[in-house]
Amino acid sequence: MQFAKLSSAILIAVATLCAHVAHADTLDDIQKAKKIRIGIGMDVPPYGMKDDQLKAIGSDVETAQLIAQNMGVALEIVPATAANRIPYLQTNKVDVVIASLAVTPERGKVIDFSLPYAAIQAVVAAPKSMVIKNYADLAGKKVVVTRASTNDAEITKYAKDAQIVRFDDDSTSITAILSGQADIFVSSPALMTVINQKNPQKNLESKIVIKTFQLSVGLRKNDDRLKQLINGYIKINLKNGKLNQIYQKYQGMPLPEEIIKAAD
Repeated sequence: MQFAKLSSAILIAVATLCAHVAHADTLDDIQKAKKIRIGIGMDVPPYGMKDDQLKAIGSDVETAQLIAQNMGVALEIVPATAANRIPYLQTNKVDVVIASLAVTPERGKVIDFSLPYAAIQAVVAAPKSMVIKNYADLAGKKVVVTRASTNDAEITKYAKDAQIVRFDDDSTSITAILSGQADIFVSSPALMTVINQKNPQKNLESKIVIKTFQLSVGLRKNDDRLKQLINGYIKINLKNGKLNQIYQKYQGMPLPEEIIKAAD
């Protein structure tokens, strides 16, 4: 019986070690392939989008390009959505995720995060003419949100009496607001601006700031070598101002001070 217990313990230990080794090989795989596969939300302006020539642009795109350049490897962009970016990481469809991925305790149970490279606010946006001062004012109203996002989790928590309408990605959420399916949108100020640019008559403004989230690179658990390397590049690019330049270019404001301090 003791031998059987010992054998089981050894098998578990070996399995755990093998799993760790398998995950820890990501950096080796990147270096061998001379390419890093990065999951990016390509329907989330200004983080990821395409210009008139169908070229990938956005703050997450430029951050990914910067990290690939620092690593001396090619960048392969794998389009991802809020719902599949973590599953893509877990099933090895991507090496890392840079997709406006907010750091939350729940996500931290299944993936690892780098140091923060940017930040994002979750806001309740609605037409200027609409009176919304608190979550109680959302009762009975249709509220659009992107499924499986932090915005979804936060508004579900606080606006229990709202009619929450979920869409699978940001582009369809934006279309829902533009087409008049609803007037209230839970998202980032950047996406609110996109809607106002497409249709100034919407005249959305931020009514409630739900939360400010740190954005980090998502990695598989136990990819410690890759995490350490990426953290080093984030520190360098926070100190030399390159990440701040990218953020300011697309967000129209400097990085929050707490993100810059992460490089210390």
